Amino acid sequence: MCGIAGYLGPKKASDFLLEALKRLEYRGYDSAGMVTFDQKKQIHCVKTVGKLLI
Repeated sequence: MCGIAGYLGPKKASDFLLEALKRLEYRGYDSAGMVTFDQKKQIHCVKTVGKLLI
């Protein structure tokens, strides 16, 4: 099973997505990832196995 969260708006998306990942973590997931776009529309992808280290 997986959990998906998304954000589109004027605030910093990574802050919203990190909070969403924290909320999903208690469900026992063993990996996480995040994709964001910068102002130049370049893709930034981070994925990892294990618990969030925030």
